[in-house]
Amino acid sequence: MAGGVWGRGRDGPVGSLTLTALAEGIRANQGQSVGPSSTGPQAEPLEVVPEAETYIQTLTPASEAQPGNEVQPPTAGSENCSPQEPGPERPYRASQYSWEEGALADLALYTAACLEEAGYAGTQATALTLSSALEAQGQRLEDQVHSLVRGLLAQVPSLAEGRPRRAALRVLSALALEHAQDVVCALLPSSLPPDRAAAELWRSLSRNQRVNGQVLVQLLWALKGAAGPEPGALAATRALGEMLAVSGCVGATRGFYPHLLLALVTQLHELAQGVHCPESPKVWEPSHRGPPHSHASCTVEALKALLTGDGGRMVVTCMEQAGGWRRLVGAHTHLEGVLLLASAMVAHADHHLRGLFADLLPRLRSTKELHRLTAMAFFTGLLQSRPTARLLREDVILERLRTWQCDPEPTVRWLGLLGLGHLAMNRGKIRHVNTLLPVLLRALGEGDARLVGAALGALRRLLLQPGAPVRLLSSELRPRLPPLLDDARDSVRASAVGLLGTLVRRGQRGLRLGLRGPLRKLVLQSLVPLLLRLHDSSQDAAESSEWTLARCDQALRWGLLEEMVTVAHYDSPEALSRVCHRLVQRYPSHVKHFLSQTQGYLRSPQDPLRRAATVLIGFLVYHASPSGVSQDLLDSLFQDLGQLQGDPESAVSAAAHVSAQQVALLARAQVRPHRPSLLRFIRHHSYPARPHPLYDDSPFLRRSRASQWNCPEPR
Repeated sequence: MAGGVWGRGRDGPVGSLTLTALAEGIRANQGQSVGPSSTGPQAEPLEVVPEAETYIQTLTPASEAQPGNEVQPPTAGSENCSPQEPGPERPYRASQYSWEEGALADLALYTAACLEEAGYAGTQATALTLSSALEAQGQRLEDQVHSLVRGLLAQVPSLAEGRPRRAALRVLSALALEHAQDVVCALLPSSLPPDRAAAELWRSLSRNQRVNGQVLVQLLWALKGAAGPEPGALAATRALGEMLAVSGCVGATRGFYPHLLLALVTQLHELAQGVHCPESPKVWEPSHRGPPHSHASCTVEALKALLTGDGGRMVVTCMEQAGGWRRLVGAHTHLEGVLLLASAMVAHADHHLRGLFADLLPRLRSTKELHRLTAMAFFTGLLQSRPTARLLREDVILERLRTWQCDPEPTVRWLGLLGLGHLAMNRGKIRHVNTLLPVLLRALGEGDARLVGAALGALRRLLLQPGAPVRLLSSELRPRLPPLLDDARDSVRASAVGLLGTLVRRGQRGLRLGLRGPLRKLVLQSLVPLLLRLHDSSQDAAESSEWTLARCDQALRWGLLEEMVTVAHYDSPEALSRVCHRLVQRYPSHVKHFLSQTQGYLRSPQDPLRRAATVLIGFLVYHASPSGVSQDLLDSLFQDLGQLQGDPESAVSAAAHVSAQQVALLARAQVRPHRPSLLRFIRHHSYPARPHPLYDDSPFLRRSRASQWNCPEPR
């Protein structure tokens, strides 16, 4: 052809008429009856043009050639060179590609050149032409499609931008219109490892509104058909990422959007398990955008494109702010990422929730563990949406979640507890408290921190509902909650302290009237742990203790809010002394219990807690009455404080020395003979003769979070 392989024909521009004639000529040469074309002119029979005759001759098997149909071979000056003997006017031929079907390859190039002038009708004619040519070969159709697609992959990188490249891409779209499955199968091997030419072909298919839906469906089946992160599934994921990145392509996913979203999320779970799979190149050319550097990041980008293209930009933003994408690709945090994604969709993409919920139900019984767990996490997260949860009867959902509590896998029990918490959060579910409460309370004794945290969170949500059984929960939590305040797991401590604060806030009216006996006892039982946890090494536990103490101060009217905040942020001995003085005055019968509780913290592995317990004992003993503390308890305290005077932490040993002196002074006051004078008795209790304990400044001040907000440190 003049002007190169992608140039125009000898007689100038060739449109849909030539392409239709070419198709009819091919069929006529096979002895087929040719009806009128749906895309070409129908008024008169179409005459086969010379170009068509030449290609008919090359495409016809030798055994079927008839004498009357022989065509003279092209002369030396002809522009249509034989595929077997390339002419001098064909400047480019891909050296890296061996044409198995030379005639078909040349036909693809020829029709691409024609499409420069063909327009929409020409596109229709191209599909007919290529189909006729493929049938004329008498071989397996999919094999010939693969040959054509491989030819395009080899030719596209060498084409100039503009009409020649667009023409080649339109050939692919025309072929995909009739043979989408074969085109996808032919392109997928070039998507892993990533190939720039393949990426461009995927994007061109995505821009064609008539074929992108068919191609996406084929990619979805390829993604779901492979077991685990097999090369076929990974290649389909990369292809999906390229297609979904094209603006307007997501509209083609309507009807199977939930299937596609769940398939991508499940693919991330499989990749997160560390199964070995072929890796992509580490470095790409700077001039090319290229795909992400790992299969997981490629899947995340495809998921982002799917959400963004369908109006879920806020879902993507919420996931980024909460670290959801990072969790989705983590081996141990994937399900947490799924829960975050479900929560974000409940808040910002509720138009897909019903379809997702319906697709999840059969997956909950999948024999593949990873598929089942991902579906369970999504199911649990979607229960936050009341309209979605109403798709099933409440008793059916509740029974399903209770069944999960009997599963030997802790992860399943954890998801079930989260689901129960979401049910408790919805209004109108409070009538299930008799079913929910035993399950949640039993989970507080689990060894897995996730289960305990989920149970504490569900109980907190239950308390926030109107008509929550505060008195019943106070009675049930009294023996269970105090041990959790000292749990070795930071997250459990913080959640347990927060639950106590919520319980006090909901029951503060009864506390003021003296009608909350179980709750009042629980508060007094937890008072010392709350004061000491102000110095917890866990920032969350310390802040949760401060919040809960503020709720207790408001409910019980201590008037110590300023002192408690000062203790929390500045570790002020003077403020702690005022707190102890008020507590000893208000609860003199509990002083012995306060001291016993504090004594247990003298062996804490945390230096700040040991020092805080030492100082608290010193002030409690200083403000206590000699008759309110037994001699045995004083002896025990003196012995423990004596051991702490040899503590390797100098701040702890110095505080222990001061507190031991206070214990010795109180023990001496117990054996002092009582004077009959009433005036001396009053003075003794109002102004203790013992000197006020003096402690050095604490080196364990709470670290400020100002740096996390890009704020300067206070001066």
